[in-house]
Amino acid sequence: MMANLAASLFAAEAITTSEAKAKHLRPIAEKLITKAKKAQEGPMQVHRIRQIQSFLGDKEMTYKLVHDVAPRYAERNGGYTRILKMGPRAGDNAQMARIELV
Repeated sequence: MMANLAASLFAAEAITTSEAKAKHLRPIAEKLITKAKKAQEGPMQVHRIRQIQSFLGDKEMTYKLVHDVAPRYAERNGGYTRILKMGPRAGDNAQMARIELV
């Protein structure tokens, strides 16, 4: 489930989900972006891309993460995502949040 949420986050660059899922997704997404940044160069480039691919399971999202998203954060040392609280959901009163790439 977290792999699908991460892939959706990288595809749309912002998703709305429950607050608990957003808080659980944040460290996963940040580690994937850091790994994609390290995959830009170095001797372990292919290895890191394959690690991202194995987690996401989607070649298109892996390509977008490595070639589009990661270069934007080349000068940034962390804090790639932001969580905005949106209030309760109408159906079951679950707290909702929007997680987006900064």
